[in-house]
This record gives sequence, C-alpha cells and structure tokens, in this order.
Amino acid sequence: MRWQAMLALAFVAGLALPLAAGEAPDDEGFVPIFNGTDLTGWDGDPTFWSAKDGCIRGESTPEKPCKRNTFCIWRGNDAVKDGILKDFEMKVSFRIQNGNSGIQYRSQDCGNWVVRGYQAEVENAKGKVGFLYHEGGRGWLVNVGEKMVIHEDGKKEVVASLGDKMELTKDYKAKDWNHYRIVCRGNHIQHFLNGVQTIDLVDNQLNPIDVVKGRDEKKGALSGIFALQIHSGGPMVVEFKDIKLKLLPPVTK
Repeated sequence: MRWQAMLALAFVAGLALPLAAGEAPDDEGFVPIFNGTDLTGWDGDPTFWSAKDGCIRGESTPEKPCKRNTFCIWRGNDAVKDGILKDFEMKVSFRIQNGNSGIQYRSQDCGNWVVRGYQAEVENAKGKVGFLYHEGGRGWLVNVGEKMVIHEDGKKEVVASLGDKMELTKDYKAKDWNHYRIVCRGNHIQHFLNGVQTIDLVDNQLNPIDVVKGRDEKKGALSGIFALQIHSGGPMVVEFKDIKLKLLPPVTK
C-alpha cells in the first residue's frame, strides 16, 4: 500500500507522473524516465546512441565521427505529451570520458536530432562544467558562480555572486560519475552540480509559453523538450543514468 499512498500525495502536490515499469515516485516525488535497459521513450541517431550497462551512452569514433551536434531526445509519456516540459526538476547522473556534451531542457526540436535551447554544460573542466549555454541561440548565457537577470531587451545583468567558480565545482570528478539537478519554475532556472548551486537565472527575454516550433532563437523559453548531447568533433564517450523527473505546479503571480 506504500506506493498508493505516495502516489496520492504526489498527485495532491501536482507532481504525479504515470508509473514507469511499475515504479512509484520516490520519497521526493521523482519518477525515472529512463528504464535502464533500452531506449524506449527516447529518440536518437542509432549511429551514436545506445543503452548499455544501465546507461544512455553517446559515442563517436574515428570510423563514425559526429560532424554536427546530435541529440537523444526524450519523447515523453502519458503525463508529458510529446515530451514538452514546463515547470519541473530533473536529476541526471553523467560521466564523460572526453569531449564536450550537455543536457538540453525547455528546448526546441528542429528535426533530424537537432535541438536548440537551454543547456547544462557537461565537460571535464572545473569552473566550466555547470554553466548555462543556449544551444543554437544566444550562446554562453550564465557563468558558473553568477546570479543573473536577462532583461526583455536582452541585456544581461549579474545581480549577485554564488561564489568562486573553482570552489563551487571543486567536487567535480573528471571521468567519473557526477550529478546534476536542474530546476525550472516560470522564468527562474537553477543548476546544481553535486549538490552545489552553480548558476541562477531569471530570464525575461522569452518566447510565449505555448510556442514550441518556429521560436525566436534569440529568446528563452518557458517550455520545451529534454535531450542529451554529443558534440561534434573528435571521438568521445558520454554516459547518463538515474534520469529522474518531478513535475512542479505552475508558478502563479
């Protein structure tokens, strides 16, 4: 009966998702969106993406190089139509051996496994991993350690410091497992790396919430898809596991 009680509580809080493979939300209301076995519910170029050893694995090789950034896209479930997320928290564990990767959210599906939008940076570089990038749009948005407001006209204003970028990322383990938590509530976005907040953004330069296709690429978004990246360039391997989602009630003004 424990799972029934938990599900009822999650529903009352506005956080319930359909059970994945019979699993109930955990004590914090998170539900896994990767089954740990195969890519059911996910869509990526099979040249580069696979499920292996309980992970979603992205790999490019000298024989099969990645000539442009490519993404493995979550296509949603009964609670999240077409994978379009609005307000949510996401937990992801990742390990990257080399190269550059990222975790896309509130992003636009441009077809052919091309995605544009907010990205949490993944790379083996303390002081950089944890920053916020806008793939295919405004580029580098928020450095590690910055609390930023982007105004309607696109002007960026750093309003406070979260701390030294190297200190905030000191617990990052190169070529080992690390953990992201991404929180989106309205136009407020936060990244946490290994439990430490790395960025804080209030983005006022936005597309309308219901625009998921044909967006202005120089603006942010209040909704969109979730995806994982392989960056173009040399051979690389990146892995993701323990991908868990909690839907949040909409922000009310």
